[in-house]
Amino acid sequence: MDLRLPAVRGLRRGAVAAVAAVVLVLACVGTWSAVASDDAPAVHRSDRIMDMGGGVRIDTSYFTAGSAGRRPAVLLAHGFGGSKDDVRGQAEKLARDGYAVLTWSARGFGKSTGRIGLNDPRGEVADVSKLIDWLAKRPEVELDKPGDPRVGVAGASYGGAISLLAAGHDRRVDAIAPAITYWNLADALFPNGVFKKLWAGVFLNSGGGCAKFTVELCRMYDRVAESGTPDAQARALLQERSPSAVGKDIKVPTLLVQGQTDSLFPLGQADAAARAIQANGAPVDVDWIAGGHDGGDLETDRVQARVTAWFDRYLKDERNVDTGPAFRITRTGGVDSTDGAVLLRGASADAYTGLESGRRTVPLTGREQGFANPAGASPPAISALPGLGGSGGLSQLSSLGIGVSLDFPGQYAHFDSTPVRDGLWITGSPTVTVHVTSTSDDAVLFGKVYDVGPGESRPVLPSQLVAPVRVTGARNGKDVTLTLPAVDHEVQKGHRLRLVLASTDLGYASPAAPATYRVSLKSALTVPTAPGVTTAAAPLPSWVWWLPLAGAVAAAALLLTGRRRTTAPAPDPALADVPLQITGLSKRYAKSADRYAVRDVSFRVEKGQVLGLLGPNGAGKTTTLRMLMGLIKPDGGEIRVFGHAIRPGAPVLSRVGAFVEGAGFLPHLSGRENLELYWQATGRPPEDAHLDEALEIAALGDALSRAVRTYSQGMRQRLALAQAMLGLPDLLILDEPTNGLDPPQIREMREVMIRYAAGGRTVIVSSHLLAEVEQSCTHLVVMDRGRLVQAGPVSEIVGSGDTLLVGLAADIADPLVEKVATLPGVSSATRTEGGLLVRLAPATEPDGSPVDSPEPVASAVAAVGPGEPGVSAASPGVLPGGSAEPVVSGSTAAARLLVELVRLDVPVSSLGPHRRLEDAFLTLIGGSA
Repeated sequence: MDLRLPAVRGLRRGAVAAVAAVVLVLACVGTWSAVASDDAPAVHRSDRIMDMGGGVRIDTSYFTAGSAGRRPAVLLAHGFGGSKDDVRGQAEKLARDGYAVLTWSARGFGKSTGRIGLNDPRGEVADVSKLIDWLAKRPEVELDKPGDPRVGVAGASYGGAISLLAAGHDRRVDAIAPAITYWNLADALFPNGVFKKLWAGVFLNSGGGCAKFTVELCRMYDRVAESGTPDAQARALLQERSPSAVGKDIKVPTLLVQGQTDSLFPLGQADAAARAIQANGAPVDVDWIAGGHDGGDLETDRVQARVTAWFDRYLKDERNVDTGPAFRITRTGGVDSTDGAVLLRGASADAYTGLESGRRTVPLTGREQGFANPAGASPPAISALPGLGGSGGLSQLSSLGIGVSLDFPGQYAHFDSTPVRDGLWITGSPTVTVHVTSTSDDAVLFGKVYDVGPGESRPVLPSQLVAPVRVTGARNGKDVTLTLPAVDHEVQKGHRLRLVLASTDLGYASPAAPATYRVSLKSALTVPTAPGVTTAAAPLPSWVWWLPLAGAVAAAALLLTGRRRTTAPAPDPALADVPLQITGLSKRYAKSADRYAVRDVSFRVEKGQVLGLLGPNGAGKTTTLRMLMGLIKPDGGEIRVFGHAIRPGAPVLSRVGAFVEGAGFLPHLSGRENLELYWQATGRPPEDAHLDEALEIAALGDALSRAVRTYSQGMRQRLALAQAMLGLPDLLILDEPTNGLDPPQIREMREVMIRYAAGGRTVIVSSHLLAEVEQSCTHLVVMDRGRLVQAGPVSEIVGSGDTLLVGLAADIADPLVEKVATLPGVSSATRTEGGLLVRLAPATEPDGSPVDSPEPVASAVAAVGPGEPGVSAASPGVLPGGSAEPVVSGSTAAARLLVELVRLDVPVSSLGPHRRLEDAFLTLIGGSA
């Protein structure tokens, strides 16, 4: 699982011990490179491996542009699981803006050595001080005094934490811009005494496993993961590596960027950082972006521009630069109907309002309720799905009125408000006091506030966030004040708020022992409204101006041409049993009238076939598959699946399964649990999944019950293939299914595809592994430059060429091989596995000119017994014993060769064409692959 977030990802912890400057040894000096950008100065990059002592070597890149005088420096840190390469684009932009930029791969990542210490003050944080030492020696870096460069630090997540820690440990740091990061790692992973097991497991997995971490961290994780309960020693270990440990020493201008869709490091982490740094007297701006570790829009361009402005103000002392508002929130303003993009707009305040500003009381109703914590805490309720947010972000769906959370009956209590009269905008952390009684000594509850629309609307959980709390001494009853997740969410008029207290949650560890909880209300729900925050007016969309005119033009066109709306073509009964027929398929490049990605392609696929779709890059394979799956519309021709024309959303697409490289799974769930969760998300009945049949074909065996994080790459690929086979689709489309697999795994994947097609279904596979396609596919479609080059059975496409394989009944001496090589019409003869490989010379006309279309060599097999020389020269078409079996069909060149081999007493057992698919492929496309 990759924790990096595009352009603003990172995750670092630790405290830097401000030690004496250590001279860095340049163990390896890389090459300089220049990156030009129109009129901007070229960016020069120098790569170095720096020795940090103790056997630790850190891989760095140094970026500068231009040659005019000294300039401030910026250290850019990367995200957890990443490397310095992740921030190269931002480093180049900062270099062009007049900064000297140093990036590096943290210990245990990229090419850097050492074990991961989660920003250990004696490890990663000390490394940053040594990097600052190095910057102080650079002649182009501005100095505040000898040994003290003018320097800022920026990064996200892991890198955001290291920027905070660097400022707390090294007074030479002048400004920082941490993003989507933590203030107290113990609070982030053990909130209110509850173990955030899923995210902790993602951490371990993305770091490369326990062996990549320092010993004390590995032991701590094993101990807490086994018990499910964080202990004091674990909290102390993480706290000492957290920025909060040096909070009183962070006194530099700080831009805090935090994600609203983030169940790993929620908004409360940035709030704690802002309050601590402001108390030190330093300038602090806070920016809540639409994205986070759970997905959503990371607003990369806007955030990077604001970071640059921040450094311009506090590193270059440009006092007139606009650094943005003191507090900014990105809010969702609906969806653009033209392209489906989420519309974002900013809200701002002149000062950071915190999480408790403008509190408003919302009464709740509901009697005392009892509910169960089931044995093994299973099944768990679902709030967020850590790591599966993707670029769109499941959490961001809540702002559009879409809910994906799940609570199980009998495992939660709920209390509702009356409908909101005038609407309500929650900005911050709601609170409520409840009375909790448990049949066990401790109770673990998960509090969340839903937005419930009128009627039968599905409740929406803002940002998919939940607040866990461990209640100790609950057997005799206890009043507990819950601080619920910080969100920025609009509750519309007529909606209700619903407080839910659940006993389980997928992302957290709950007690394994069964227990019964009883909960009653002790107070109303208090929600913050942040009255000082105002939302910018949304600009009028362009369609307000052009839509009326466009409507008038369209109406006139319809009246003049008499065009009527077309409907999808009727199904073709004659093709009802044909998995796929493509006729005259064409697709032009965008904004082009005569350049085609696919042009006039036609072919047909039958049941039971494994079809290989081949072609060099740019051949049109991907475009064809996208049209086949209904993702894009063709400009011409049609695609029919079982007689039905393909259109986006066509019902017949339910009979099509697709495996696209890189399927994601929850690492701490078993293979079976991942597949069951995926099928539930489709909303189709469980019995339609045919789970057992798909698993039998995928042949995962006992691995199904193991956590996916323990899977090899081959097993993950087979699990992804099983996911594509759920529902046993009649047509299965596989895009590069063998990527990243070793030879035994490739063979297993091949057998899976063959087994699937053997049941009467059809498989289409796109792959660059031609040798594998040759073994697994029954038919081929070869494309080049958007056109169909050839289609047909593999044997027909491969079985023509100028190379023959002579099977030998016994070995022959080298002089005899040399004689064969000098035979008329033979270009060369070499030993090979299985016999003798004979390459024929090009055919010529009587005048010596080459034949334009040489006769293809067809199959030629002489079935002879061991030791028999083959057929006689006088009767080249008759086998010994007089049987009239044809030995050569359609190839006089092969027949002549066979006669000559018999004359030389070569012990021929077989004779046939020998050409790999690679040879045929390169011939078909003219060597352009």
